[in-house]
Formats: sequence, structure tokens, C-alpha cells
Amino acid sequence: MNRSELERIAKAMVAPGRGILAADESSGTIKKRFDKISLESTEESRRVYREMLFTSPDIGKHISGVILYDETLRQKTSGGVPFADHLNALGIVPGIKVDMGAKALAGFPNETITEGLDGLRERLAEYHTLGARFAKWRAVIDIATDIPTAFAIDANAHALARYAALCQEAGIVPIVEPEVLMDGAHSLERCEEVTSAALVAVFAQLAAHRVHLEGMILKPNMVISGKQNANRANAQAVADATVRTLKRYVPSAVPGIAFLSGGQSSAEAALHLSLMNQQAGLPWQVTFSYGRALQDAALTAWAGKPASLGAGQAAFGKWARLNGLARSGQYKEGMDAQAT
Repeated sequence: MNRSELERIAKAMVAPGRGILAADESSGTIKKRFDKISLESTEESRRVYREMLFTSPDIGKHISGVILYDETLRQKTSGGVPFADHLNALGIVPGIKVDMGAKALAGFPNETITEGLDGLRERLAEYHTLGARFAKWRAVIDIATDIPTAFAIDANAHALARYAALCQEAGIVPIVEPEVLMDGAHSLERCEEVTSAALVAVFAQLAAHRVHLEGMILKPNMVISGKQNANRANAQAVADATVRTLKRYVPSAVPGIAFLSGGQSSAEAALHLSLMNQQAGLPWQVTFSYGRALQDAALTAWAGKPASLGAGQAAFGKWARLNGLARSGQYKEGMDAQAT
């Protein structure tokens, strides 16, 4: 493990004014997205969609890294350039999703464990040769009356740490993603409690596994009310609770925090990120690693039509630019309605 190289890549991934595009939807997930625009999900339609995003004008100004799916890492532009090489040429770090998804945790109803550790060392070696320089593994923690249990949190934290150690061994920067879901009707306070417990467990396991903190990125949820809560906390409360929680439990050695959007609207996610970056004394770079919040408008504008490719790129470029502003605390509520 070359620690200095891991640190260099991690810093590039959270460079000021830029963030990470999560374009690692599985074939099943992207089919659901394509169904909404009445587009058949084929290997070629998925390739064309990803190429539209990756060839958007000035993408490198606001995007520092792209998380790819296994299929996508092996695909090429219409000009025959591997996507990883195309992104590298733009100064964008290519990454890869390596987990195999959240599966039922035996003995623990309604809780999950993320699988994919078997054979991961060999897969990481191959992904490195294909150009990936960072990876992502997502743990899923749900909130309900009797969950999460401490065991489920610890089991997922252990898997995250094993994954992170294997990544660094392979010269790949791990994105560590413990996602507390915003499904349900829980309060912001309950989300803060569960997020705190998850972060404590994750960093204890990372330390136990000798993960080099300066060579990783944390991808957490924001501390936010559940979607079904009738009295959801306002944007400032979300920003304050999230920063408070992270300052308590995330070591300053971690170079960057790249938030997931987690089902928030594009505008909501940008506003929360901007309000956090307006706070003084943040010990890490605070940025975005959004999927739907960057892509939804682009997918709708494109709608699978070749003639609408430019419209799709414009919609993607708009949200990349707005989140670039949020990255430095300059996004304001309503800006999305005025921007083109």
C-alpha cells in the first residue's frame, strides 16, 4: 500500500468546488429509471446514457470523480475510448461500486447485511488494471420501532472496514458508505441517534482493521427527518445536526466527507450541502456524491431520444454547477428555478 498515493487520490476526489457523480446504478436499478421514460434498458442504451453524462461540456469543472458499475467500467465512448480513460483525460478520477447489495441479515428481521467480500481482493486487482482508483461499498441501516439493533450496525461496520482494508491493499481509495435511510416517520433526533451509533461503530472497526484514514472518503447520510414525518425539520436544522454529529464522531484525519442524497430532491440536497459549507471550522472537505440528485433532471430531459441529448447534458450540467456552488456555501434556495 502506497499511502502517499492513496492520500493524493483521496484529496483529488474532494477537491474544492467539485464533487462525485454516482453513476453506479445496477442493471436492475437503471431499468426502473428507464421504465419511467419508457426506454428499454439494454447494454447499449445504458452505455449511451452514461456517455451523455460523461461527455457533458465542462463536466470536469464541477465533477472530481465518477462511481461506475462493473458493466460501465468495461464500456467505451462512441469513439472507442474506455470510459475510465475518457474521465482520466478530463482530470476526473474513475471509481467502481464493488458491493453485491444488501441482503437479509439472518436472525434479524427487517435488517440487512451488505455482501460481496468473497473474491473481493481479486476483483479489486482487476478493477485497478481497468483504471479504477477508488471504490464504493454501501451499508444500509434502516430505522423503525425496534431497529436498528446494535448487532446489525456492528456487522455492517465490520464489513465496511474489511472492504476498506482490501481496497487500500490494492492501491484503491475506499469510499465508506454507512447509509441510515430516510424512509419512515422518524424524527431528526432519532436519525441523529442512529447516525451517531453507526459512525462510532464504523470508525472503531476502521481503526481495528488498520485502515489509513487519510486515504479514504466517508459517504454518510445527512441527519434528516424521515420522509413520512409530518413535521420534518427545516434545512438549517438538518445542516446543524449533521455538522454537529460529524464533528463528534468523524476524525479530522479523514480528508473529505461526500454526502449521499438519499432520496432528497435535487434542490433539497444542494441547499443542505450549501448550509453546511457556510459553517466555520469544518475539519474536512465537505462535498457531494450524488446519484439521483444530479441525474433526475438529465434523465427526464433526455428521455432516450438522440435529438434531446444536448438537453440532457444541459440539465446535468446545471445541477453539477449548482452543487459546485453548494460546495462552497454559495447555493441559495430558489437558484435552481433561475439557472439554465
